[in-house]
Amino acid sequence: MKRVLVVEDEDVIRDFEVINLKRSGYEVVDVPNGEEAMQVFDSNPNYFDVILLDVMMPGIDGFEVCRRIREKNQAVGIIMLTAKGQEMDKVSGLMLGADDYVTKPFSPSELVARVDAIHRRVTMASERAQPQAPTELVSGPFVLNLKSRTVSKSGRSLELTQVEYQILEYFFNNPNTALSRQDILNKVWGEGYFGDIKIVDVNIRRLRMKLEDEPSNPKYLLTVWGFGYKWVQ
Repeated sequence: MKRVLVVEDEDVIRDFEVINLKRSGYEVVDVPNGEEAMQVFDSNPNYFDVILLDVMMPGIDGFEVCRRIREKNQAVGIIMLTAKGQEMDKVSGLMLGADDYVTKPFSPSELVARVDAIHRRVTMASERAQPQAPTELVSGPFVLNLKSRTVSKSGRSLELTQVEYQILEYFFNNPNTALSRQDILNKVWGEGYFGDIKIVDVNIRRLRMKLEDEPSNPKYLLTVWGFGYKWVQ
């Protein structure tokens, strides 16, 4: 069963999300605030595949819930729900570890498509983690373990989300090759992705903060101006 946790304080919107996700074959647990979201999540941190998380909630807001969840689980998919035009909300959510964002108002088809895309990524990660998978990819001080889907630098484990891991795996498989933003978007988020291509730039920025000794002066993950990015091996 595909499992989703919906966290939304507005009853009408929450009911809309629940109905459409259930129609699409998801098992849905819904809560009205961040406090209850953390209670449900903490009771079984590995139960849900995707969490649909509203940003603006009383008490513990969506940013804080996202941060707390990412401290405990790097694999679960997190989609932030943001108000129209709130660009900083989108960036802030992604920097805290969200995989994607959906801007309100949204259609049922967009909602389900975005959840489906994240669910496919989570499922793929689980399947790739089976014993028959190849062992690892190595680039300089970095080791990417294809079985456990983990990354280390000089023997030190790095905490990456599944989106970050998937981007890095794409670079490792294409070293010293300029990859366009659109290439990365299609590979990681899928060719039918609804959102803004800027999501690539935010994730690259987040990756640099975890991979580079000096994120503002990257040595490995370089910008190809006007085009995209390149991993220097």
